[in-house]
Amino acid sequence: MGDEEREIPADAAESGQVAGDSGPADAARAHRPERTGLLIGAALLATCGGLVLYGVLDTADKPGKPTVPTAAVTYEVTGDGTADIAYQGRSETGTATVDHAVALPWKKTVQVPLGRPPLVSITLGEKGGRASCSLAVRGKHVQTASAYGTFGRATCQSELASATPKRTEAAG
Repeated sequence: MGDEEREIPADAAESGQVAGDSGPADAARAHRPERTGLLIGAALLATCGGLVLYGVLDTADKPGKPTVPTAAVTYEVTGDGTADIAYQGRSETGTATVDHAVALPWKKTVQVPLGRPPLVSITLGEKGGRASCSLAVRGKHVQTASAYGTFGRATCQSELASATPKRTEAAG
């Protein structure tokens, strides 16, 4: 068992590789995935993720819902004990906010959309009593009403000009 001669293919001889002679570098290369493909895939995934986040988070250029002009309305309920209080606030749909068993006196200033009637309604409880509501639009007193007795009720309401001016026909 001495020196054995092996046949070396011509292309392997030119490249310096001998059949059956693979070193540790060749073994590592054979088991390592292609890094270029992985890097390109990761870059594309990061780019797509960034674009999605940009679309979700960038709302500065998107037109928002137009704001509705409002007027400051102050509701006040005086008396003793408690009452259920319903009032019109910023809701553009005209729905009222209702607070139950509110300790009196109570006062709140809210913004009411033009064209919606500012309204405060009080309902006394089963213990009855006496309470009064008042309504001021833009600081000017508009109305006062009083409720008496068991489950007594009172409502103060006003009108606010519409947000859009009405057309008038020209005389002629």
